[in-house]
Amino acid sequence: MSPLYEHVDPFIGTGATDLPPPKGLAGTWWWPKPQVGNTHPGAMHPFGMVSACPYSGAYPTGYGLYDFNTEGVPNQLYDRPVASGFTHFQQSGTGAIRKYYNYFRVTPMLGPLDDLGTTWDLLDEVAEPGYYAATLSSGIRCEVTVGPKSAVHRYTFPANDAARIVIDASTGGLAIPHSQTVPLKAHLAMLGPGVAQGEIHVEGVPLAVHLEVAAPGWRQLLWYDRRLMPGGTRLDFDYIRPTTLRPFGLMFMGPSRAEQTVEVRLGFSLRGCETARDNLYADIGRTPNTFARRRDRTSATWREHLGKVEIKTDSADQATIVGTALYHSLVKPCFAPDESPWTTEGPYAFDICTMWDIYRTQLPLMTTLFPQRSVALANSLLSICEQEGNLPIGYRMAKGADRFSRQGSALAHTFLADLCQLDLPGIDWDWAMVHLEMDLRRTYGEDYLVHGVAHPISHTLDLAYAYHCTAAIAQKVRDRPLAQQMRDHAQGWRAAYDPGTGLLRDSTFYEGGRWNYSFRLLHDMRARIALAGGDEAFVGLLDRFFGYDAVPVTQPGVAPSVAEMDAGYELCRFEGLNNEPDYDAPWSYHYAGRPDRTAEVVHAAVANQFGTGRGGLPGNDDSGGLSAWYVWATLGLFPVAGQNLFLVSAPAVAESTIQLPSGDLSITTTGFEPVEPGGPVSYVQSIAVNGKTLERPWLSGRELRHIRNLHISLGPKPSGWGTRIRPPSTSGGEA
Repeated sequence: MSPLYEHVDPFIGTGATDLPPPKGLAGTWWWPKPQVGNTHPGAMHPFGMVSACPYSGAYPTGYGLYDFNTEGVPNQLYDRPVASGFTHFQQSGTGAIRKYYNYFRVTPMLGPLDDLGTTWDLLDEVAEPGYYAATLSSGIRCEVTVGPKSAVHRYTFPANDAARIVIDASTGGLAIPHSQTVPLKAHLAMLGPGVAQGEIHVEGVPLAVHLEVAAPGWRQLLWYDRRLMPGGTRLDFDYIRPTTLRPFGLMFMGPSRAEQTVEVRLGFSLRGCETARDNLYADIGRTPNTFARRRDRTSATWREHLGKVEIKTDSADQATIVGTALYHSLVKPCFAPDESPWTTEGPYAFDICTMWDIYRTQLPLMTTLFPQRSVALANSLLSICEQEGNLPIGYRMAKGADRFSRQGSALAHTFLADLCQLDLPGIDWDWAMVHLEMDLRRTYGEDYLVHGVAHPISHTLDLAYAYHCTAAIAQKVRDRPLAQQMRDHAQGWRAAYDPGTGLLRDSTFYEGGRWNYSFRLLHDMRARIALAGGDEAFVGLLDRFFGYDAVPVTQPGVAPSVAEMDAGYELCRFEGLNNEPDYDAPWSYHYAGRPDRTAEVVHAAVANQFGTGRGGLPGNDDSGGLSAWYVWATLGLFPVAGQNLFLVSAPAVAESTIQLPSGDLSITTTGFEPVEPGGPVSYVQSIAVNGKTLERPWLSGRELRHIRNLHISLGPKPSGWGTRIRPPSTSGGEA
């Protein structure tokens, strides 16, 4: 078995997609959305509150080369990696949002303060889980690592008469139009030699920092509008507007010896400067020279988290892709216990960006490997709902939930239903039920109740599914009348489809079209397939969508024309995992008795859509949603979110082990062939669970948690396995 920690490459996904030309079926897929992973290689802690990364100001994380982009290959702002310093709190893999944090920029300098904002080349970049290093073209070696609520920087200077560490407290967001985040108010204070504190209010949230710089003998000064303030110990701004903003911050300055190192330690909090100090000391202690110790602790935590999955493969590239995919799956959401902006105690999380990205794949992976994390997230979502009035579709480090309501409706219900059906302790389901039921009536939910349909039409499917999920929770709290009411409302999914075409009705759609959204996994797939005309007709629609017998296509390039994009959309084709609604579509074949087709599509995606290097992702990683899809596909499983159900197919490795709370699950195979572009497809011939034959192509979540061995026999041709017994549907159990 291969320990995945050793194979993680945090640079995967940081560049524009650069994969070999796809072969076979994958060559017919067309991807309109951005062809860039939008990840960053900065230092992160598993599910931690803080990240630290070199800052170029580029879209969307603040790292990298690219301008704002919503389709095709992104335009470049820079022709090489550059940075003006190191910032904190970056997103991972998302797109379509123009500003993400990047607060408290730390810049090591040899020139005057007027040089602040200069971008230096990043040379000799190195990244591993929890650690990033590079040399600026100024000659300063830079290293960063993080704890759950802290960051530690280490800078190695050349000999210089006036080396500097400059902290810019006014910087936030991105260096592209309309993307700067301006603090609403701020204060900074010098507390003593090498020690300072500050707080900025950003998007309604007070972000505090406690800062310590280990540079004995250096001067420390406040600065405003690039001018030093000798003798000043405080800066206070009661209000700031974009037109009145002038840069401000702190500077530490003094002579450096050749190879002298300076540590900068930062603790963060949403609860004030004193809590930020406590968080720093809890993460790194009170002694100097803490960089190596913090790096080692974060590395050990990553080893433990990434050790939850092991694979057997002879391909170093495959190990790198799998290891990095698991790494990207364990970055978000950001857990910040006891840090909520309402001063409530207990679980709190942000960077749920967004449920639409992660509810199908990443959250089920977190629930499987780290169930207590999911319980904490559930309680955080319920706390947010209690304070702000709705369960968020997406939630950032900013007051005001539901910022992403156009993407979907009531997606938290799906996540919570899985937890409820697993009987995980730690959630007050009566309390949850109050918020779940009320949330279904908000925004698009009102249209659904009044008119029986909500547009965009995909929201009709979201809401019907949420009613199905909520019925299970109502049953849990023994509110049978409410459970029946929920089940009745769950039937409304039918109004979304046109029986004449077997597809969704015409509507507007968020990032996609009716073909992308037509093949999601519903709670009544048996009736949905019947609505399309039965198995054969439904498979025919899927075959067209996935490009069977179609000719290869050309992907959009840089700045694609309207005509080029329109021609692509007219293909009505699978977007090759470049779009979230397509994540579960390959598994629709399972419900029509064609697991062989599932294997062919998933095989083509695994073999052609992922690679090594900066361009190794086919599109936005979406907070690990895309990477988690790859992890599941590698294992030969797929979670049906909200139904506590896992579909089984051919894995992409000969053997794997998953560490579950109840014990290890080994997935073994016979007849395995490596998954390669244009190579043969392996089909499931039979499955044994703990030595006993399993004829159905699915497992319940409860079963998965207690199985010790899942053995999959594979062969070069489709078999009868999975063709007769179908996954459960509400209108007929096993179809």
